[in-house]
Amino acid sequence: MTLLAVERIKLFSTRSPYWCSALAIVLGVGLTAIVAAASEGQVSLGVTQIGSSQLAIAVVLVMAAIAVTTEYRFNTIRATFLAVPGRTSALVAKATVVALIAGVLGEIIAFGSVGIAKLLSPSSDLAINTAAEWRHVAGVGLIYAIGAVIAVAVGVLVRQTAGAVAILLVWQMLAEGLIGIIPKAGVKIQAWLPFMNATHFLSMASASPEQGGSGVDFKLSEWGSLGYFAGIAVALLVVALVVAKRRDA
Repeated sequence: MTLLAVERIKLFSTRSPYWCSALAIVLGVGLTAIVAAASEGQVSLGVTQIGSSQLAIAVVLVMAAIAVTTEYRFNTIRATFLAVPGRTSALVAKATVVALIAGVLGEIIAFGSVGIAKLLSPSSDLAINTAAEWRHVAGVGLIYAIGAVIAVAVGVLVRQTAGAVAILLVWQMLAEGLIGIIPKAGVKIQAWLPFMNATHFLSMASASPEQGGSGVDFKLSEWGSLGYFAGIAVALLVVALVVAKRRDA
């Protein structure tokens, strides 16, 4: 618990978490507000999460990566490793704190988006009744938390802010989508990419492992995709911990 408290204090002693959190909320909730205000008809529940699943998550990934790379940039990571000789516990504590903050932020953005859409389009049916609808909205926090763990792992491996941020943004916003244009094999590869599976988990399509809303032939159910996404995050974090223990701070 002491390590968790220390990592929380270190994280919030800088401005980046505040700015990133504010930007994520503005992008996630703001895009929904624009769509709802411009809509002349009914706004669906799926539309309310456009900003949270596409833009806000990118900011959260950046925030998580910066939480690590900033320490390497200013060499404060050396003091951390001197105070906690077991580097693994220090980095796991950091990943845990960042993941919890990202998860809470995801829930705020997800439910805030539903709320602003209901406010701007009161005639729309935005009730959350079915399990798929709850997964679509409440699941955003889970995806943010797991994505934050991936970002922390990338930050530990790369150690440079520019490099880590570039990798995460290209990976999440561009690379996985572009793979789909590869003839024949593209959509098959996409079915096993981490952020594509995260999107599949948040979809309100049928829970069967058939075609998801993106046209990708997913082999896993929505909850299976979440487990797969989490497994990749854990694997990357383990690799990052091993690398961190073997090289100089």
